[in-house]
Amino acid sequence: MATKIASRVSTRERLLEAANELFYGEGVQTVGIDRVIERAGVAKASLYNTFRNKEGLVCAYLELRSERRKEQISRTLTRFRTPREQLLGVFDALGEVLTDPQFNGCPFARASAEMAADSAVRKVADTYRAWLRDLFTELATGSGYADPETLARQLHQLYDGAEQSARMDRDPSAATTARAAATALLNAAPLLRAAPAGQ
Repeated sequence: MATKIASRVSTRERLLEAANELFYGEGVQTVGIDRVIERAGVAKASLYNTFRNKEGLVCAYLELRSERRKEQISRTLTRFRTPREQLLGVFDALGEVLTDPQFNGCPFARASAEMAADSAVRKVADTYRAWLRDLFTELATGSGYADPETLARQLHQLYDGAEQSARMDRDPSAATTARAAATALLNAAPLLRAAPAGQ
């Protein structure tokens, strides 16, 4: 029984790693399932038994990317003490991504651009983006900004723009530029007024 479970986990991991490499490197529509199966070294039935279809595999690939990105951001933020420092630290985490030699653009934007608006793939991408927006909002709130939701949207756009610039302009320093813009934005954003004494 333990051998069967281990084999199943191993097959899933092999398929996911093959999908991660091929889908991220070449695009989800360009790469057919036969290439993923060949790269993973498993039987075709294993893919259908594990993920049901290609869309299920693409969703699992994006969920893997999402978990890795979340872990990487969370790990980076432990280096900072205050919520405001952590807001800028998100861009330091992004810098690690953009300077990776394997960086090939935002996997969520690339995959969702190739899919229908109502696809399960778009929903996985939306879930990751909501997590990032919520993180910005939470940190902006903790920093005492008067309108944390608006500030979070602005920071999120800087984040997106840096990823796009890094890929399209081949500019690995894009996160540094975005961090400087984020610093200016934070310096200009209004803070909540301190409550009058006695309240």
